[in-house]
Amino acid sequence: MSVGARIGPTARRIELGIELRRMRNEAGLTLEQAVKGLGFSEAKLQRVETGNIPLKQAGQLRALLKRYGVTDEEHVGRLVQLHRESGSQEWTSFANMVHPTTRTFVGVESLAHTIKAWHPTLVLGLLQTKRYATGVYEMEKMHDEYTNEFIEQSVRLRMMRKELLTRTEDPVQLWAILGEGALRHIVGSADVMREQLAEIAALSELDNVTVQILRTHESGYRYASDFTVVDLDGGLPSTVQIDMPWGTVSMSDKPREVGRFARRFDSLRAAATSPDKTASILQQLARELIDA
Repeated sequence: MSVGARIGPTARRIELGIELRRMRNEAGLTLEQAVKGLGFSEAKLQRVETGNIPLKQAGQLRALLKRYGVTDEEHVGRLVQLHRESGSQEWTSFANMVHPTTRTFVGVESLAHTIKAWHPTLVLGLLQTKRYATGVYEMEKMHDEYTNEFIEQSVRLRMMRKELLTRTEDPVQLWAILGEGALRHIVGSADVMREQLAEIAALSELDNVTVQILRTHESGYRYASDFTVVDLDGGLPSTVQIDMPWGTVSMSDKPREVGRFARRFDSLRAAATSPDKTASILQQLARELIDA
């Protein structure tokens, strides 16, 4: 499977979830009212509406549509087809090694036309080298009991995700703001960091990639946690993703939440150095690295 693919089960699942949530709201039903007597829980329907999981059976979908007053056979048929396409498993080799919300976010990310990200403490995953990514997982190995297989698969997935930036057809537009601390903190070794700094510089030369650095000695807006705002293709709603301390991600497509983080990103962008200074800052930081 190509992570850069525009259409896949995750896209279909998100599209179907949005449709189901819209129809439930139009019918004036709560989650509790919608699932009453249908054999599955409010929590499950909520996860279906957010694109985290598919409905297992087309019969469950038809029962929901009947409750929502949707009777047009052409409309029902289109939604049943959407349900069928949404049930396939993506990234089967990674399915047991990645948290479900992370899998969903990777699917959402693959549909992006624009990504805006803030990373204050570590280099953004889409910009990481293989050795740097391995070093990040190795740092957490003793805390999370990662196996070597888990690390290898996780790094492979991360490298696949980078293809979003370098694919020939319609690459993702990325605007990344990195905290200076993320670039000074040595992951792996000084040599690994030199390679990582050079990779950021090289990627920032691409027409579709912009990188800014928020210096530690300058005043201005700061935000403590990583976050990413993803604008999607195909009329799907923009989504904000926030990293959580326990290794999962929190996601929301609520306009109010997306708007809040979009404004935060604009404030961080105003506080960071100009993109045309990024290369020189990266060169300076590389010169300052001292081999252990």
